Amino acid sequence: MNKNLTIIFLFFFISHCSFGVGGGFWKSSDIKVEDEKINKKELFKKLKISNFEVNKDLEINIESIKFFKNSFKNNLINNNGRLDYDGNLKKALKYKFSKIANFEEFEPEIVFEKSNIIFFANKGSILKFDAQSKLIWEKNYYSKTEKKNKPTLQFSNNKDILIIADSISKYYALNINSGELLWSKNNSTAFNSEIKIFKDKIFVIDYDNILRCFSIKNGKEIWKVKTENKTLKSQKKLSLVILKNKIIFNNSSGDITAVNPKTGKLLWVVPTVKTRDSTNAYLLKMSNIIANENSIFVSNNFNEFYSIDVNSGLINWTQNINSTLKATLLDKIIFSVTDEGYFVIINSSNGEIIRRTYLFDGIKKNLFDKIKKRKITIKPTGFIVGKNKIYISTSNGKILVADIKSGKVISSIKIDNNLISRPFVFDKNLFVIKANGIVKIN
Repeated sequence: MNKNLTIIFLFFFISHCSFGVGGGFWKSSDIKVEDEKINKKELFKKLKISNFEVNKDLEINIESIKFFKNSFKNNLINNNGRLDYDGNLKKALKYKFSKIANFEEFEPEIVFEKSNIIFFANKGSILKFDAQSKLIWEKNYYSKTEKKNKPTLQFSNNKDILIIADSISKYYALNINSGELLWSKNNSTAFNSEIKIFKDKIFVIDYDNILRCFSIKNGKEIWKVKTENKTLKSQKKLSLVILKNKIIFNNSSGDITAVNPKTGKLLWVVPTVKTRDSTNAYLLKMSNIIANENSIFVSNNFNEFYSIDVNSGLINWTQNINSTLKATLLDKIIFSVTDEGYFVIINSSNGEIIRRTYLFDGIKKNLFDKIKKRKITIKPTGFIVGKNKIYISTSNGKILVADIKSGKVISSIKIDNNLISRPFVFDKNLFVIKANGIVKIN
C-alpha cells in the first residue's frame, strides 16, 4: 500500500483498539447436572478458510513486551509468552532413546527439572538426563504385556513428584529425584490430555471425555465430571487450564467446560461445533487452550478461533483462523500459525487481524513419499515466540525462523527427515522431539 493509505489504515486501526502506538507493538508502518445454571452459546455460521495475506507490509515491534520465565514448567494457563531466546540454531546435543511407535499421532511434552530433562522411550521406559545428555536414571514400571502395547506417556510435575498418565489407562507417581515409584493406579479408560497439578490435586481427561481429579498423595479419585461421549473420537490431545478458581477444558466434541477445582461443580459449558454427530467429532481437531486473566483462547480446524470470557463463558469474539496449533498471547496481541502456514497476529481485545503473512512463500510445500507413493503436504507442527523471531517446526523435520517485524522467513535448519514436535525453550536453549531422540539447539 502507498504511504497515504498506510497512514489512513493505521489511524483507523489504532483508534479502534484499546492499545495505541505508545504500547510499542508496531511501527507505522451423561453431563448430569441438577439445579445448575449452564450458559450455552453455539455458533451456527460456517466460514470459509481465509488463505490470503493481510497488511503484509505492516511492521510489528514487540520490544516492550516482557519475557516469560519458566513457561514450560507446570504452566497452568498454557501461555508460553515471549521467550528470552535468540539462538544461532546450531545443534548442540542429542538425547537418544529407542524409537517411539506412532510418534506422529501424539503431542509429546518434555519435563524440565532443574537443569535436567525427563522424557520416555518405546515400551514406556522413563528417562532422566542431565544437561550434557548423560542418563541419570531409567525406570520402567510396566509388565511384559503392557510393554507390548507400547504406551505413550504424558507428564506433569511439581518440585518433588512426577505424574504420568498413559495411553493404556494407567496413571502413577514417581519421586522426581530418584525415579522411585510412589503409587500406581488403573483407570477404566486411557488418557488423552494434558495433565495439570494444582495444590494437592491432579487433573486429567480420558478418552471417555471425563475430567478426573486425583489426589497427588495416593492417586485416589476425588471427583469426576462427565461430558458428552461420542463413539468416534478425535485423536487430538485435549487441553485444560486453571485460573480464577476454575478448571476450563475441552472435550473431543468441541465443548468448552468450566468447573470448580475443589468440588467438580459445573460452572458453564460452551458448545463450539454445530454438528453433533460422531463423524464430525472424529474430524475435529482443537488447539491447546491458552488463557490470560479474563479470557481463554482456542482454535480448531473448522476455521474458528474463539475468545471466551472466563467468568461467564460468553463468547467475546470469533475469527476466521484455521489452526490446531497452540497460540501465544503477548500482552494484547495473539500470535497464531494456521495449518496452511500463515503467521497471523490478532488483537486479543476484539479479534481483528492485525497482519497475516505466508510463511511458505518460496519454500517447497509438497513432497512425494516414495514408500506410500503419494504427495504429502508439509504442515507446521508448532511454534514459539523468541526475542524478535518466531521458530516454527514442520512435519518434514525443519525449523523455520521468521522475523516478527516483517513476518517473513529469514532462515531454516534441518533437524530430521520426518515430523518433529513443536519447539520448547529452557535455559536459553531450544529443544525439539523426534521419534528417537530430543535435539537441543543453542
